[in-house]
Formats: sequence, structure tokens, C-alpha cells
Amino acid sequence: MVVGDDRARELLRGGDVAVLGRMPWSSNATFLVNISDGDDEILAIYKPQRGERPLWDFPRGTLCHREVAAFEVSEALAWKIVPDTVLRDGPAGIGMMQRFVEHDPEEQYFTLLEEHVDAFRRMAAFDVVINNTDRKGGHCLRALEDGRIFGIDHGISFHAQWKLRTVIWDFAGESIPVDVCGDLSRLAERLRAGAVGECIGHTLDRFELDALRARIEHLLATGAFPQADNDYHSVPWPMI
Repeated sequence: MVVGDDRARELLRGGDVAVLGRMPWSSNATFLVNISDGDDEILAIYKPQRGERPLWDFPRGTLCHREVAAFEVSEALAWKIVPDTVLRDGPAGIGMMQRFVEHDPEEQYFTLLEEHVDAFRRMAAFDVVINNTDRKGGHCLRALEDGRIFGIDHGISFHAQWKLRTVIWDFAGESIPVDVCGDLSRLAERLRAGAVGECIGHTLDRFELDALRARIEHLLATGAFPQADNDYHSVPWPMI
């Protein structure tokens, strides 16, 4: 039975969670889970806080919160880049729960770019805004249901220092589309007014929040996508 978006949101936030298995090749504990209530069920990705590998440059236990903050930014921009994501309790404790996107695992950024250029322009701007330090090609998915492009794995984002590391450099130096600038301007106004999402406000310290505002305002001031830094590892490895 196909579950509608509104019902899927309810399940993600309050349904019963059963672990189906661990996702391969993940540096942090990442599980595929089934979430159900009555006859309705969906698949989701569950990343418990206790399974996060400590990092020297990010506070311990914050990666799951940053995943939710990335979703909130995506929603605030009305770009729908990040699948529905919440912070909730699960079999291994509190963690990030994200609706699973049915996709072809053989597809990734480099195979999808030609037919989805506009979607990836928005994703490139989104990664600058959240200061994504790990945009691999495999973190870009095309939903089998409707062909939409999604981005996943945003746990190491929102650092106060510039740490952008991504495979999406095809638009470097290009002018940012007018509609994208309009969405960024509206988000900048909300942030200046202090209207930030709950997870953003509770997760980011004041330096990270100031840096978030500064990145948006810099994008708007320059009107162009940034170039890769020559003295910085601007591309993740592996790239896929």
C-alpha cells in the first residue's frame, strides 16, 4: 500500500521502529528501518547519536542534529532537497530518522548531472549555505517514484570555518539563477529576524549561526557560485 506524504510524516515521527539491517560502507552507525502503525509502513534511515564516530572538528553527538538542521534549511528555502528528517527515539536511542528514498544505486551525481542541471545548481547553492564538508556523488539520489533529485548525508555541515568539500564544482564562477537568489534572500531575512528552525537554533552555536548568515549574504553579494580553493582539499575522497 502506498502511503501519502502526510501519513508518512506521521509515521516518521511516531510510528513503531524495527531495524531491518545495517547500511554498508557507512562511517557511522546507519540502519535501514521499517516504521509502522497499523497497516501503514514506510522505510527510513536511522542514525543513532550513540553510533556517531567522534570527529576532531565537530562537537560530539551533534551530527544527527545537523542532519535535521539541513532538512530545516531545505524546507525554509522550499527546495525539498533533503528527505523528511526528524530527531526521535529509536531502538538504539535518540537519533536522526530520515525517510528512505527508493532509488537506483547505480545512479549518482555524475550520471544524473546532464539531465538535472537546474536541480544540481540549487544543490550547489544549498551546500554552500550549510557548508557541506562531504558532498560525494553517491549522496545525490533520483527518486524512482517521481524523478526528484535528493541530497543525503549532511551530518558534517554547518561548521563556522569554511570547509566546503563537494564534487559539485561544475557551476563554479557562474551567476546564481535569479529564482535561487530570491529564495536565499528570503531565508537571509528570516535569519536576520531570528526566525530559525528549532533544530537549527538548538544545534548551532552562535559562531556557527553567524557563519550561516554570512555565507548566505556572501552568496547574494557576489551573485556567483564560489570557485574551489587551490590550497584546500575541496573535493571529497572517494568521490562517489
